[in-house]
Amino acid sequence: MDTAEEKTEEATPKKRRDEQKRGNIFQSADAVSAFSILAVFLVLRAAMPYIYHSICNIMTSFFHYAANHDVLSNSFVQDVNRQAWLDIIILAAPVMLVAAGAAIIITGAQTKFKFSGEKIKFKFSNINPVEGFKRLFSLRSVVEVLKAIIKTVIIGYLIYIKIIDIRAQCSGMMDSDVFHSAAVVVNDIFDLGIQMSLVFIGLAAADYLYQRWDYERNIKMTVQEMKEEYKETEGNPETKSRIRQVQRSMSRQRMMQQVPAADVVVRNPTHFAVALRYKPEKDEAPVVVAKGRDRIAFKIIEIAEKYDIPMKEDRPLARALYASVEVNQEIPPEFYAPLAGIMAWVFQLKKKEMKR
Repeated sequence: MDTAEEKTEEATPKKRRDEQKRGNIFQSADAVSAFSILAVFLVLRAAMPYIYHSICNIMTSFFHYAANHDVLSNSFVQDVNRQAWLDIIILAAPVMLVAAGAAIIITGAQTKFKFSGEKIKFKFSNINPVEGFKRLFSLRSVVEVLKAIIKTVIIGYLIYIKIIDIRAQCSGMMDSDVFHSAAVVVNDIFDLGIQMSLVFIGLAAADYLYQRWDYERNIKMTVQEMKEEYKETEGNPETKSRIRQVQRSMSRQRMMQQVPAADVVVRNPTHFAVALRYKPEKDEAPVVVAKGRDRIAFKIIEIAEKYDIPMKEDRPLARALYASVEVNQEIPPEFYAPLAGIMAWVFQLKKKEMKR
């Protein structure tokens, strides 16, 4: 395979944002289920006395209704049925809310509460037998099978240990009342559930690390994808280069149009040329209206000759002005003294031309 097609580059921020928009968000489903199960068992254990008393009250009420009504009318049955469902909802609602809340919090912690509707859209690849066959023999499938085996072994072991523990208590339960024995068994069941949940959380931590690694591996980019993304975000380098060339060309044209308005050109003798304008009525100091080197310098000199603009050869000054002063900027104070003599010479030339 061509190395250019291998996914060797880390995903860019834009690639990550695009994946999130498509619903491809990194998360571990095991972490969600493990914390939800743990939350349910903790709530059940804490609320069991309340649940027990509520169930006793419900059963007592129903038996009371049955003992005091010889004939059960339709309206009475409907009332009893409605009350039964209401009692069930009241008992189950806290547990269901805790489970849903835990799932939302753990999912949100992993996905940063980002939502995308792309995952619920119909896609042919989801029902494509070929794609399904590929997923069946993928690394992810192997990992899922290994996780299922590990969970089954651990759950079986914990149940076996708990059964051994309960069996050891059976002799003591014979001397206890039914309710106490039932409470002991229920307590052991809750302990077993919490233990399994903690084991699942440990497995979920390992799954989280695997899912993160797998996600990063899948969203890696090829070199070509990096280039294409750069073109989309930063623009095609060739196009940007052409735009810069056009911009430089237009800037040079505007600069050359200002050369005829210059009062003097300082040159070196053809490698550097700087055209200066000085209008005492509006300029506090001489202004560089054009500058260039080599070919551009030759063009400035050519225009200056065409419009009879005075030119002065001063190699150090020409180089210094070219390096230090931008076009349409006044010269800094350190150039006042070197240019004073040149500007005086220019004004003398202008006076002689006016006398002719």
